[in-house]
Amino acid sequence: MADSKKKLRAIDDPFVALGPSGVAIRDRIRVSAADEKVLRLVGDHMGSLAALDLKTRCSQGFAHSTDTWAERKRELTPQSSSRYAGAATKATHDQWALARRCQLAFIQNLEAGIEAISHRLSLPIREKSSKRSLGGYQSKSEWFQKTRRLHVLEERLDAVRADREAGRVRVVRGGKRLLKARHNLAAAGLSEAEWRRRWEAERRFLQADGESGKRFGNETIRIAPDGEISIKLPAPLAHLANAGHGRYVLSGKVAFKHRGGQWRDRIDANMAVAYRIHEDAVRGRWYVTASWQIPPVRTLPLETALAHGVIGVDTNNDHLAAWLLDVHGNPKGEPRRFCFDTSGSADHRDAQIRHALTRLLNWARQAGVKAIAIEDLDFTPEKTREKHGRRKTFRNLISRFPTAKLRARLISMATEHGLAIVAVDPAYTSVWGAQHWRKPMRTSRRKTTRHDAASIAIGRRALGHPIRRRTAPPRDDQSDRHGHRTVQAARGTRGREETRPSATDRPPGEPSPNGKRKRETSAPTTVRGAPVQLMFTA
Repeated sequence: MADSKKKLRAIDDPFVALGPSGVAIRDRIRVSAADEKVLRLVGDHMGSLAALDLKTRCSQGFAHSTDTWAERKRELTPQSSSRYAGAATKATHDQWALARRCQLAFIQNLEAGIEAISHRLSLPIREKSSKRSLGGYQSKSEWFQKTRRLHVLEERLDAVRADREAGRVRVVRGGKRLLKARHNLAAAGLSEAEWRRRWEAERRFLQADGESGKRFGNETIRIAPDGEISIKLPAPLAHLANAGHGRYVLSGKVAFKHRGGQWRDRIDANMAVAYRIHEDAVRGRWYVTASWQIPPVRTLPLETALAHGVIGVDTNNDHLAAWLLDVHGNPKGEPRRFCFDTSGSADHRDAQIRHALTRLLNWARQAGVKAIAIEDLDFTPEKTREKHGRRKTFRNLISRFPTAKLRARLISMATEHGLAIVAVDPAYTSVWGAQHWRKPMRTSRRKTTRHDAASIAIGRRALGHPIRRRTAPPRDDQSDRHGHRTVQAARGTRGREETRPSATDRPPGEPSPNGKRKRETSAPTTVRGAPVQLMFTA
């Protein structure tokens, strides 16, 4: 049981997560050598213009306005087209905004590291850590090395803060990781030619925003219902056109198998669809990505979503632990476990997560529920190495924990199945679940894990029921014969998730506020002073 003197933090109410705001589908293009040459020329040309526009935008800083935006667009239009210029400037704004968000996250990470190091440096050597605070360093050598690291982080923080106040951002078109690999090709397992091919592929810009009312929803990159792709060439490359009006038609066609019906409905109605053509330099393949916005779907009220019960899901590093609960919060059936592997490449991890979520959603549809409860996790402040010190295994586990990707993927897939995702506060779900639900749900044929118990706690919190169970009543004749029922507090009871006070509501020995006893004493059945008589029967 939780310590009665320990104050628990406030627990947020569950809510139904918003659905996705857009759709993106991808398909492969089988291009010829001539098509590949044209795509690279157009991508390199537009990539150079996009790089110049990004440089101009970064140099402006906070001086950006609609007038400067229009001026940048006018400068790019003669070398490309008005639609290409609009797409390039819009992508520049998105990239600058992303760099600003990453800059703020980096500042917060540095501040957390500095705070942790300063706290540990203020403690004596080998000071033991507690559950809520870090301890001192283990040796004088480690203490000295951390003082040096503290100065490095403080200097780095001052530099980043100065950049943020001045509106400066640092962006690498093509990726910082790939840029650093150029200085150590042997460790990256690349030759110079392979690195150059990847670098050029990442820096190309070949995309166009959709336009409602235009033919097939896009005037620059047009894809017909039969899969034919035609590209409007920039003005300097108009001599490469093989069709009228300065367009180039690719020999390969696409057929979007995933959500192809939705895509065809949009282009038949001439609704806006944005396209991006890019090369996978590792595989030597070309792909086209179609994307469009969808109107915000009105989320179901929480009571409606939970009318048929809920499936509580506990997210872990290698599996999803799930249990079906009825509307009263009682577990039904057997717990389920959907495993996935987070090792390997990013594509492999994404495929594993998709497969696990597909099985979870299929089970939810078979069970007849309309909601899945999941914790609203955020491990951003937990990933700093200064907080967990030498616990590299735990740091690696948190770093590869797919919280954001899993949540976004689950919301997107659940919306297509007509299911609602209920996000709950993750406070004490694992502790209270293991404490109050692991043992009662264990049988001779079922070994309940703490993750299974946590899934029950998550589902009960989503339904509005308390997680913790009252203690069992005492044995007969130890107190009242049938007192202290194991009932739960009602929904309107205040503090039902908080530490419960003692039964008397006052320290032992202290009189009642109204001067009356909680229970009247029973009248004595013996006469005071009379000798006790023992009676025996034959």
